[in-house]
Amino acid sequence: MTVKLDFEECLKDSPRFRAEIEQVQTDLSELETRLEKLVKQCQAMLEAGRVYCQTSKSFVNGLRDLGHHCSGDKTMEECLDKFSITLSIILEAQGEVIETTQKSVKTKLQNFVKEDVRRFKDVRKEFERGSESLEGALVRNAQAPRGKQHEVEEASNALLNARRTFRAEALDYVLEINVIEAKKKTDILMAMLSLMEAQAQLFQHGHQSLSELDEYRRKLNEEQTQFILNSAREKRDMEQRHAAIKKKDVSYDDSIMDFNADSANGIAMEGYLYKRASNAFKTWSRRWFSIQKSQLVYQKRFKDQPTAVVEDLRLCTVKPSADNERRFCFEVVSPSKCCLLQADSERQQQAWISAVQNSIASAFQEHREDPHSLRQRCSSVSLNSLGGGGGGGDQDSTSCKALEEVQAIPGNKHCCDCGELGPDWASINLGITLCIVCSGIHRSLGVHFSKVRSLTLDSWEPELIKLMCELGNTVINRIYEARIDEITIKKPHPSSPRGNKESWIRSKYVEKKFIHKLLETGRNPVVRRSSDRRNRTDAQDRTGQRPALKPKPNRATLARGTGLSPSDLVQKNNAHKDVDEEEEDLSGLHPGALLYRSAALQNFPVMTDALAHGASVNWVNAAEESSTPLIQAVSSNALAACEFLLQNSANINQTDSNGRGPLHHATILGHTGLVCLFLKRGADYNAKDKTHKDPITIAVDTANADIVTLLRIAKMNKEMREMDGAFGQSGDETYHDIFRDFSHMASNNPEKLKRRSADPKT
Repeated sequence: MTVKLDFEECLKDSPRFRAEIEQVQTDLSELETRLEKLVKQCQAMLEAGRVYCQTSKSFVNGLRDLGHHCSGDKTMEECLDKFSITLSIILEAQGEVIETTQKSVKTKLQNFVKEDVRRFKDVRKEFERGSESLEGALVRNAQAPRGKQHEVEEASNALLNARRTFRAEALDYVLEINVIEAKKKTDILMAMLSLMEAQAQLFQHGHQSLSELDEYRRKLNEEQTQFILNSAREKRDMEQRHAAIKKKDVSYDDSIMDFNADSANGIAMEGYLYKRASNAFKTWSRRWFSIQKSQLVYQKRFKDQPTAVVEDLRLCTVKPSADNERRFCFEVVSPSKCCLLQADSERQQQAWISAVQNSIASAFQEHREDPHSLRQRCSSVSLNSLGGGGGGGDQDSTSCKALEEVQAIPGNKHCCDCGELGPDWASINLGITLCIVCSGIHRSLGVHFSKVRSLTLDSWEPELIKLMCELGNTVINRIYEARIDEITIKKPHPSSPRGNKESWIRSKYVEKKFIHKLLETGRNPVVRRSSDRRNRTDAQDRTGQRPALKPKPNRATLARGTGLSPSDLVQKNNAHKDVDEEEEDLSGLHPGALLYRSAALQNFPVMTDALAHGASVNWVNAAEESSTPLIQAVSSNALAACEFLLQNSANINQTDSNGRGPLHHATILGHTGLVCLFLKRGADYNAKDKTHKDPITIAVDTANADIVTLLRIAKMNKEMREMDGAFGQSGDETYHDIFRDFSHMASNNPEKLKRRSADPKT
């Protein structure tokens, strides 16, 4: 043990002794401060190490789970399994280092501060009290008068006791100083030595574990090199095959699988067919049909459970159908029902008929049953069909085809704002596709700027899909980024920070910094009709029907793909005047008037351009009976244009000077699809015009059975919900089925609605 202070010097209580004590106290106080700081730092290090170990263990578990997922690939499974095991061993050693550090460093140093230093401070206090007592006794002894013997004796005795006590406490204090000096050295050195030994064991253990993988890593590296070479070779072969196939004529689709009753997978024939539903509207749906296990079944998706058209092919017959307006149709007739199917070509039709006939023959050969059993099965099938009530036809789920149809529009395969590949979100009022980050920013703008919907998770009505296919990222960016080359702001890319994307989107859609300025906008807010149009309006008032608006040569008449911005089209179109209409200068049209004109012409880029320049979606043209853009779209039977205006907050119940709203006009003109759309969007079917006629009365007067049906079903459905109270359902199945069928016809087969409306028998 190193002696810090000498005991003999302690008994003398010399100034040298006092100076040495003061130096020891200063050193120990600074040591205490540094050790307390070191203990806190050690605690922080231990906590961070535990967090690191826990996070690393989660990562290793993820590797292990990934290896289980790749169980079909032996190389991937073995690699992930070996690496996860090695990393687990290293992490366990890391945990042992943390525990060793906790015990050998933090605990030992903390005990030194809390116990040894505290004991030293207690002894120092006793020493300081004894020193003060000795100093007082010396003063009283020196001041005792010579003539007072009893005071001299008392002072001498007090001094003797004080000196004895002080020297005992001084010896104890010096001993404590020497002890703590020695303990300080041993404890700190021992703690550091334990820490370094634990670290050495950690790295030795880690090195040993990783060294065991040296041979495997070399082997895996060689395999990886071979994988890269094989991949490059396969890629080159696929590119050559792709180029060779592209040279062939792929415009036809006449792929037919030959009938094979002995196929390995049990499927004798399969392919796409159209199936007519058994509901009232006889809608057609494209389904994947197959003949398997003596049954004719179909399914929409691969994972769906197949639905049997015919439970037993021995109970049915097949024949061509020439009584249907569609081509290439054939019927599969069973005792319970008749299913009408349609092929894509005459060759496919004959192939399917032959396949079903061969399957019937094969079924009789393979399954020998007595007539009584066969008759029982036939009866059972018939009873089940009659008891089931003939369920409605299956409807297409538009959420699946929305993604592929919308992404097929030019520019929609990349996010409209940052360019990320494969966006699966959309803004339905802007008509653009977005990545998930930009969709969150759009959602934060509010629905008055952007209405966000998922292309994969949400259901999509056919009107919305039709609207999305009319616009697209290329069209919208041509308007909202028309002046991007003139602005110093840089467009974000997929890896840009979210803050940059948010700033760009707000500048683009809220502040509209990049759009072209219209020429002298707001100069002519009134659009007047020509004399020819007034004559047509008078005819409408007499007949109750409005003729279609004849397109005028303005910025809306130019094709969307020209590449010119809508604002640049004014000057170019001034040279193209229609001789049947009075000349009209549109170069200074008010944005509202521009929206009004383009709504009738179904020109979505110009409508978007007008809204971008501040046009009110409910703008009223005082010169044309206070008509609105929505009513103009109705006059042209523009389903997608009406949906576009409604998604941009058009008032569905705003009336003209005759008190007629969009639903009135759609009913008068016999636009069944628009009536269906307006009823779904909450139009008031009880509103009366100035002649005190509501839409139902108008539909009855015009003898339009389809519109009368829609209006009455909507009214009945609302009354049923009101009767059910606050917890009533949103509508019965018949209501939803009918409106869904009409929506599909209006979006996909509008000519069928025209024929239905024109046919008095219908």
